[in-house]
This record gives sequence, structure tokens and C-alpha cells, in this order.
Amino acid sequence: MLTWHLFGGLWIDAVEKEGSLRAELWHYYAEFKNFSFIFNCGGEPWFSYNVHTWSIPVEFKGSIVIFTALLAFARCTRNARLWCQVGLISYFMYICDGWYCAMFCSGMLLCDLDLLAAEGNLPQALASLEKYKEFIFYHMFAIAVYFGGIPSMDQDVETLKKNRGWYYLSYLKPQAVFDYKWFFLFWAATFTVVASSRIWWLKRFFETRFCQYMGRVSYAFYLVHGPVLWIAGDRLYTAVGWGKENSVNHLPWWANSLVLPKTKPMGMELSFMLPHIILLPMTLWTAELVTRFVDEPAVRFAQWCYKKVLNPQAAAPGPSLKA
Repeated sequence: MLTWHLFGGLWIDAVEKEGSLRAELWHYYAEFKNFSFIFNCGGEPWFSYNVHTWSIPVEFKGSIVIFTALLAFARCTRNARLWCQVGLISYFMYICDGWYCAMFCSGMLLCDLDLLAAEGNLPQALASLEKYKEFIFYHMFAIAVYFGGIPSMDQDVETLKKNRGWYYLSYLKPQAVFDYKWFFLFWAATFTVVASSRIWWLKRFFETRFCQYMGRVSYAFYLVHGPVLWIAGDRLYTAVGWGKENSVNHLPWWANSLVLPKTKPMGMELSFMLPHIILLPMTLWTAELVTRFVDEPAVRFAQWCYKKVLNPQAAAPGPSLKA
């Protein structure tokens, strides 16, 4: 944001700048305070200075659902607790449009089942499937890969029906879900989590140093990938000949300054790949800096605050493992 007004002003596509830095800071504050209230019913659901952060309040709402459910189910029997979690998932996915809450509740259910499995205390119906586990998990992973590639050009399910291989699947969409892609992504995410820890080669891949590193910087990567694309990506795309009309008009000195071949196959053109080869390490480096100097210190500070206010005598009862 500061670069928009300092050093001659940095042009960013689709950004409406205020008249001065002081006005920009006030606008930033006014918008952020509304964005920080997750129960706000008006205005845009995203933060215009970094639109990708729309998911933060959504995740916060999902976390509140989980904390509330854990408190409510803490004294339930094993079977009652599991059925209540299934009921919450069904409510958020099939009765109301709460796909993000359904995803959180699905994670809660999977965690509960993992803990029960470690104790050898799974419900008999699930324990009896042990001998079919390899068949089940590989099919779950195949379905997850397919559902994860859901075409989502718009939110009209009629558009989905026109895509080969999705006509009959489109009828699975519940009436409650407004944007159909989240229904399929819910199942894709759930099946991926289940399969990834139980298919040995898939588990080994996610345990590699690179994947572990990506997990460490993932939050910072999420925060910075948008600004990196808007600042550097827009200029690189314009330079190699993929610039949008607005970018070409505002960045004439970048336009077609490094024209490269656009030979197919689509998505593998040299002129398309080169910006990504530059942007990926740039984004990872920026994410590493944000992780080291922003994310990790913020987590340590929050933990310090929590320990300062924690009552050492408080103890919460654990969930029941009995049927």
C-alpha cells in the first residue's frame, strides 16, 4: 500500500488509490476494522488491499463452530458424539449453505476417528472394514483427484452440466449449496485427508522436506502470493506478451519488451512458463521472510499472552471414549 504513494507511486491493476497517503491509511483502517468483525453482514466479504484474505473470517467462523461443538459434545458417549458430528456436517452441507463449516466439522470427525482408532475403539461398523481398507483408500484418493478438478467458470450448475464427465455428477449438488464447486471440493478435501495418511507412497511424499517446508511457510505464502502477482507478475506477463489491455496501457515500457514464443501445448508455452519460473522462487522467498519476521513472532506473542492469562488450576474434562 505504501508503494502506491511513495517513490513516485506504483501502479497496480484494479486498485483505486486515495488522493494522499494519509487518506489511504485512513481508508485502510476504516476497511480493516469492518473486515475484522467476522459477523459483519454488509459490505464486501474480502479485504480490498489483499482480496485473497477473504477466507480468514470464514476460517474463524469455522473455528468457532468447532470450539462450540467440542464443548457441547465433551460429555457425550462415543457413538452419540460421532452421530452429532455427522449431523452437523449434514446440516451445513445439505440443509443450509455452510460448506466451510461442513469442512471444519469433517476435520473434527476425522480427528475423532483417528484418536479412537489409536485406542482400538472404533465403532464396529467401521472396524469391520479393516480388510477392505486398501481398496477404499485408493478409491477415495481417485475420487478426490477427480472432484478436486471441478470446473467452476461460474456458479451456474447448468454450466457444469456442459462439461464432459460432469453431467450426471451435477445432480449430486444439494439445493442448499449456492456455489456448486464447494460441494465437490468438500468431498475432495475430506477424501484427500483420509487417503494421504493411509496410502504409503502418498504419505511418504507429504513427509518429504519440501512438503514440510511448504507447510511451515504456507500461511505466509497465502498472504503474499497476491501482492507478488499484482506487483511483479503483472509486469512480467506484460513483458512477455500476455499483458491485459489495462496493463499494456499503464505499463507501456514493459509491454512486449521480452517477446517469447507462444508455441503450444496450451499452458506450456515458453512465454507463459518463464514468468512462473521467476515468480515461484520470488514468492517462496517473500513467504520465508514473512514467516520469520511476522508469522512466527506473532504466534510466539499470542502464546505468551495466553500463558500470562491462563489459570494453572483450570482443567477441562476430556471426551468420552466409551460407547
